[in-house]
Amino acid sequence: MPRVKRGTKRRARRKKLLKHAKGFFLTKGKLYRSAKEAVNRSLRYTYRDRRVRKRDYRALWIQRIGAAARNNGTTYSQLIHALKAGGIDLDRKILADMAVHDADGFASLVGSVKQHFPKPGVVQTARAAVVRHHEEG
Repeated sequence: MPRVKRGTKRRARRKKLLKHAKGFFLTKGKLYRSAKEAVNRSLRYTYRDRRVRKRDYRALWIQRIGAAARNNGTTYSQLIHALKAGGIDLDRKILADMAVHDADGFASLVGSVKQHFPKPGVVQTARAAVVRHHEEG
């Protein structure tokens, strides 16, 4: 069997990996073994954080919608309930963008679903409804 030295393949693979590690601190950006460990770790974090970013943005949107809802005299949960009851299918990203960039449009949206807000004193917890149901039946 012929002897294989793998010169160019190995060099190309190492160059590619060191290119990924460019800018890493101290030996993690210079030495192959340290760079390989650092790049593998960074790829794991990258994969995980693509999902975390989605969570973070949703939380930000909810905060923005909640703040705008309070400015219009309601709460986040009442607004979302009213939008669903009114058949308005806007996702939280669009609602948050409206809340930040189009306050008048957001206020008119809140006004258009005003009739779907729960009446004061009518709101009851699920537990209270179950207890009342069992007492009646």
